[in-house]
Amino acid sequence: MKSIDEHIQKDKSELEAAKAAGDDAKVRHFEKELHSLEEYKEHHPGDSHDPTSLELHCEANPDADECRVYDD
Repeated sequence: MKSIDEHIQKDKSELEAAKAAGDDAKVRHFEKELHSLEEYKEHHPGDSHDPTSLELHCEANPDADECRVYDD
């Protein structure tokens, strides 16, 4: 994806398709991903890039070991 907005729109389409197909696992996956993307967009309004899964994880879990940034 080129932007977070494109990713959100794609996930919304995929979510509707999963609901129509009755695929509960995909529904849960896309609902969680959409929530993370929308939360990221809300906290970074001037940033339109499509965040990686690590960026989304660190947004939700800033104290996780893999998200720590050390200053020397």
